[in-house]
This record gives sequence, C-alpha cells and structure tokens, in this order.
Amino acid sequence: MLTNTRLRTSLAAVALAASLLVLPACSSGSSKSSVSAVGAAVAATPTSSADRVKFAKTKFVANASLAAGAAYQWLYKPFKAGTFKSGAKGRTFALVKGGLAGAFTYNRLKAALNDAKGDPTLSKATDALSSGIESIKNLPSKIRGGNATDADFNQVQSVVDGVKKAASQNGLNVTDQVPSAGQLTQMVSS
Repeated sequence: MLTNTRLRTSLAAVALAASLLVLPACSSGSSKSSVSAVGAAVAATPTSSADRVKFAKTKFVANASLAAGAAYQWLYKPFKAGTFKSGAKGRTFALVKGGLAGAFTYNRLKAALNDAKGDPTLSKATDALSSGIESIKNLPSKIRGGNATDADFNQVQSVVDGVKKAASQNGLNVTDQVPSAGQLTQMVSS
C-alpha cells in the first residue's frame, strides 16, 4: 500500500512537471518576448521601467543585507573575538564557516552590484562599489588557509560599510540580515 501511494505521488509529480514544460510552448497568440535560435529560451521583459527600477532596488537591498549580515556574524565578530587565531578554541570550525561566509559575502555583494546597475539612481555608485568588492575576492581562500590578516577583515567591514553608505545616499536602508548556515552553503555552491 505504501509503495502504491509513492508511485501515484511520483507519477502525479512527473505529469505536473511535464505539463508545466509543455503548456507554455503550446500557447497561442503573439508575444513581445524574443526567442533565441539556439535553444528556445524566452527572454521576458518587465512591464514598465518603474517595475524594473523597484525590483532592482529591492534585490539590491536584499543581497546587500545578506552580505552585511554574513560578514558581521561569521567574519568580523569571530575576528574581533580572536577565534581565527592559532590555538583558539573552535578555530577549525570558525575557519570553515568564515571561508563560506567570505565566499557568500563576495557572491551577494557582486549580485547587489549587478542589481545596482539595473537602477538609474544606484548605477551612479557602481564604479566606487566595484573596486571595493573586487578587493575582497581572495578573502575566502585566505581565511580557509589561515592566512587572513587584520587588514583583510577590516577591508571587508569597510566594503560593507561603503555599500550601506551608497544605499543610504539613495534612500535605501541596508540592515544586517544573518543568513542561515544552509543559505551559506546553498548560495556558495550555486
């Protein structure tokens, strides 16, 4: 009985997935989206420029907040507490988490930078943000190797503060949102 239920559930899931893939291809009518010749990928366009700007700002704030939270919780706080120093209790675990948090922070800051480029107001600050974000690119490998210095951790905090300042100058509030450990590994692996 239990396997019969699992089989029905699996078949229903497969049927639903197949219908979701087939139905959009069968729709009739004209559309303004473009279909590329290599693979039939559909490029959707936003309905208006106001929607695009609002969405870019929202994504920017979300990505910058997650980056700020990860940097503070798993990089700056352990650094200030001395957890990354040789012989410290919990150092190995802190180095692994710190390496993941460094990669996550860089990943989310790059995403926030791309979001900022999609907004006319925020795009004015992208040049300044870009150089700061690139300066922390090698931080995850330094942390995992135990070679990160005080200057590296202060640089991360300075970059995050710069992103927050750019956001506040454009009327946006970036607050520290600490991602879960699962979010850290999910974002870094994707």
